Amino acid sequence: MRRCSAIAASLWCANFATAALAQTYGDEAPTIVVTAPGGRFDLDDAIQLDADDITRNGTPDLLGALTRTLPGASLQDAQGNPWQPNLVYRGFVASPLQGQAQGIAVYLDGARFNQPFGDTVGFDLIPDAAIRSVTLADPSPAYGLNALGGTMVLQTATGRTDPGMDASLAAGSFGERTVSLSAGGKTGVFSYFGAFQSRRERGWRDFSPSDLVNGYADLGLDGADAGVHVKFIAADTDLTGNGVAPVELLAARRRSVFSWPDNSQSRYGRISVHPWVALGAETRIEATAYRQRLKVSTLNGDVADIEPCEDDEALLCLEGAGGDDDDDDDDGGEESWVLTDPAGQPISAVPGVDGYGVLNRGNVHTRSMGVLAQIIDERAFWTGENHLALGFSYDTSTSTFGADTTLGLLTEDRSVEGLGVQIVQEDGAIAPIRLTATTRYWGLFLADSLPLTDSLRAEIGLRYNRARIELIDGIGTALNGTHHFSRLNPGIEFDWRVAPTLTLRAGYTETNRTPTPAELSCADEDAPCSLTNFFVADPPLKQVVAKTFEVGAAGQIAQGGWTLDWLASGWRTTNTDDIQYVASEVRGRAYFRNMGSTRRQGLELTLKAQNGGWRIAAGYAFTDATFRQALAVSSPSHPLANEDGQIEVRPGDRLPGIARHGATLSADYEGALGSRTFSVGGDVLARSGQGLVGDEANLTPRVPGYVLVHLRASLEVVPGLSLFANVRNLLDSDYATFGTFSEVDEVDLAEAPDASDPRAYGPGAPRRWTLGLRARF
Repeated sequence: MRRCSAIAASLWCANFATAALAQTYGDEAPTIVVTAPGGRFDLDDAIQLDADDITRNGTPDLLGALTRTLPGASLQDAQGNPWQPNLVYRGFVASPLQGQAQGIAVYLDGARFNQPFGDTVGFDLIPDAAIRSVTLADPSPAYGLNALGGTMVLQTATGRTDPGMDASLAAGSFGERTVSLSAGGKTGVFSYFGAFQSRRERGWRDFSPSDLVNGYADLGLDGADAGVHVKFIAADTDLTGNGVAPVELLAARRRSVFSWPDNSQSRYGRISVHPWVALGAETRIEATAYRQRLKVSTLNGDVADIEPCEDDEALLCLEGAGGDDDDDDDDGGEESWVLTDPAGQPISAVPGVDGYGVLNRGNVHTRSMGVLAQIIDERAFWTGENHLALGFSYDTSTSTFGADTTLGLLTEDRSVEGLGVQIVQEDGAIAPIRLTATTRYWGLFLADSLPLTDSLRAEIGLRYNRARIELIDGIGTALNGTHHFSRLNPGIEFDWRVAPTLTLRAGYTETNRTPTPAELSCADEDAPCSLTNFFVADPPLKQVVAKTFEVGAAGQIAQGGWTLDWLASGWRTTNTDDIQYVASEVRGRAYFRNMGSTRRQGLELTLKAQNGGWRIAAGYAFTDATFRQALAVSSPSHPLANEDGQIEVRPGDRLPGIARHGATLSADYEGALGSRTFSVGGDVLARSGQGLVGDEANLTPRVPGYVLVHLRASLEVVPGLSLFANVRNLLDSDYATFGTFSEVDEVDLAEAPDASDPRAYGPGAPRRWTLGLRARF
């Protein structure tokens, strides 16, 4: 820690020294804030959105802009909260939820934003109003860990790049209330920018209120030869996500939830410093240093297989899914364990109680810091300009995690009311957890955009990653362990400009991700953890290595007043030792395991057209994601599982949770009514069906595909002030974005008393409207 503090302190001092070095200032001085390793490396075929794209519906909405623009991207409502979705792109996930295999690297102003305990991505922590641009780049080794399916680069605004004010107030369906404000400016060499957002709603499903507040500030000094920016981000969120519900319950009453409460509260703070200094006309040094703190507290009320023991109905037993070869009856029936308290004493049944549940409480407190520094050299070389980046990164964190389970009463509305009795099983299947995890990630990288001829360029990437993860058990010794991972990843892409309006490309890349502390401490099928909350046992996991081949083309066509830009990509990514979260025989618990080789391959086509006030975008994506080797997977709630609760996966079976086809169409028109401007537009989003998580063998029907229609419009009331409105899911379609299994046969569903189908869906929101005012000056 002393070494980290010294690095941070020296960079703080360097920031102000850097500002003092600037000799020439002016309003046209450059604003340079490092965005990611390699700077502008390999962005020629990346998908890029700006602030106008993000605010097209009237209020800033990053996730909505991504799914509206990217046919290969979709949002999964696995948690059931609009600000906590899984973002799935090319079959890889960026998610705020523990238990998701995070396959997308995310950078915020040059610093790694994947949170270290589970590599999670908290989209609710960043104010969308502060985002100046978002870039989704192809896999490259330069971007470091988790860049298996690509890298998302988020760049925030400054007063020099985005002066002025943008404010909006909105209200809508289900108690939606949104306040968004951003403002910035510059005075000589000094610039300032701030953003604030407050969002709240009661939710369209029962018992699902959410409240989110976050803010951002930037202070900068920009000279001709040096500069520095200091950025602050803070967030306070209280989000309810009541997850999936049985399909028959949703059919009877779509707003119903299966069990509750399911709540997550986050407190986040981050400060970062971004200095740069020119070493000459072609060379500069730029850096990012950050320090952040994240506290997350979760409370999950879950249905549990707890009932009076057959041998003694005065005691409670925990039921399992599979038989035990050592059972006297040896009939493949359910195995059960007597429920015990912290003293090891059996827990008594409560007279008159028919249904039991559990309250899973968890909290994680992470302190992390890091630095990225690189030399950027841009100069004429051979037949063009060479862009070279050489640098290093270091990220370190300490996370403390605690969790426990208490017995609960399952009420008539399926809420879980705690009975104040903590559950501690001697075999470790349910036990309190106290864990300290430290991570150290080092990276050395080179990124070079090298001109070979007037029309041929090579994009070369090389990175060495090294990781050290240490787990310290705060109660016993079962979690103790130290793990080391390292890998050298190469990558190369050739870009050939066939004509001024046509470019072809082909490349090969290797990337990797290491098991996270969350995964390493929950990798034993005999000691499973509660979904997203618990971590027990410590067998080793292998790191995931992804090898990607990609070919593509891009071009531009101008005809009849229209300008058309198009992009086509074909890709294949093969993962070795892929890690997934699989169900345990104990309801509501699971564990991580290496799943062998998997493959994701596909095709993407996008087209953008502009003519006067018209702006049209269309896209199609095909994603084929499959297992490449046979394996047996635990899925005890699967209706076709064998007596041990397992299903057999064959090579070629599709990965669950990934839509095979996706298409988008957006159209907007901006015009004038006298002296007033107006705009109208809309989107059509289509996604095909996807397999249920837990059905890796593809034995049951898929979650049905869906088509959504959104409309939007705005009208300038007075100069600088506009009235806007939008309608999402105009046709009020009943659809689902995620599916898995749940056991409903022993739970009293008043809305669907005869329910027996184990399938459970994450339902999408019904038709909803928003009306608001937006001021821009």
